[in-house]
Amino acid sequence: VLVVESGGGLVQPGGSLRLSCAASGFGVKPYTMGWFRQAPGKEREGVSCISSTDGRKYYDDSVKDRFAISGDNAGGTNWTVYLQMNNLKSEDTAEYYCAATYGTAWLTIRNPFDLSMYACWGQGTQVTVSS
Repeated sequence: VLVVESGGGLVQPGGSLRLSCAASGFGVKPYTMGWFRQAPGKEREGVSCISSTDGRKYYDDSVKDRFAISGDNAGGTNWTVYLQMNNLKSEDTAEYYCAATYGTAWLTIRNPFDLSMYACWGQGTQVTVSS
């Protein structure tokens, strides 16, 4: 499985950005895609994730009502996931990573942002919110 992010950049506070994550090689299986971020000097944290089984979405409280995740399954082996980020704040500045893993049932019994559950990671894309 290959995961590649794009769409980061510099934006003013209150602005918007849309990140994209292209995942390929999954095969026809249930899978989970997630967005994480890591600011300098801080641990990597979960932002949002989505289940391919039922489209259920999960958000960290810090981004709820500002960020929206969506998925576009072109037909089995490839999936593009988007993270629409609105009303961005300086504290959203971080390297954003897309991650993927097989299976969705675990979402109901474990923390959806458990880093150890994600098997494939992208290289990251920088988001900087500054005036």
